[in-house]
Amino acid sequence: MIQVATLSKVYGKQTVLDIESLEIPQGQSFGLVGNNGAGKTTLFSLLLDLIKPSTGEIRNQDIVVQQSEGWKPFTSAFIDESFLIGYLTPEEYFYFIGELRGASKADVNALLSGFEDFFHGEILGQRKYLRDLSKGNQKKVGIVASFIGNPKVVILDEPFANLDPTTQIRLKKIIKELAANREVTVLVSSHDLMHVTEVCERIVVLEKGKIVRDIQTTPETLKELEQFFDKSVAL
Repeated sequence: MIQVATLSKVYGKQTVLDIESLEIPQGQSFGLVGNNGAGKTTLFSLLLDLIKPSTGEIRNQDIVVQQSEGWKPFTSAFIDESFLIGYLTPEEYFYFIGELRGASKADVNALLSGFEDFFHGEILGQRKYLRDLSKGNQKKVGIVASFIGNPKVVILDEPFANLDPTTQIRLKKIIKELAANREVTVLVSSHDLMHVTEVCERIVVLEKGKIVRDIQTTPETLKELEQFFDKSVAL
């Protein structure tokens, strides 16, 4: 379980995140949506201890994220291309992540074999450095690398951006299959309301750093979210 308590992040006089309480049970597929500047990436960065909170704390499996690294062995993420190492090939990067997460080359190869359709022949065996891949292919590498080592928590920030329609469809299938394992907690942020409602069983809406909706996904959720954001624009 992930627990957030009295969490805030302030830059100067601007509060970019202010969450009194949030719990994400183990095994839940959790979606985070909101307009630019709503605080989505800030929350994920706090979850990964990339930045420090101004107040409050986050617990991941009862480990205070900002006080211990005990959560790292079972938590993985892909936020953006800064997570990659540009001078490595995809294969070198996958094996490097495998070493960090206690997975052998054989383990990594076995995992990669299940993503041939997702890679679409554009990632492995191309003798290209990560820095020379397209944004979409860099994202594919980062997403698949986050699955190495059987993590219990997977955090993906805007995973559908820069992907072509075919790859988006394949990614939705991958996330659904991952979320079907009730031992794995999947957190996804996205600007695409349709995608997030298709893959997440629960969706939280952030607005100006605060939680303004907390929805269990139903067939009506997409319409509800569209109406909410239409109203926001009108205001």
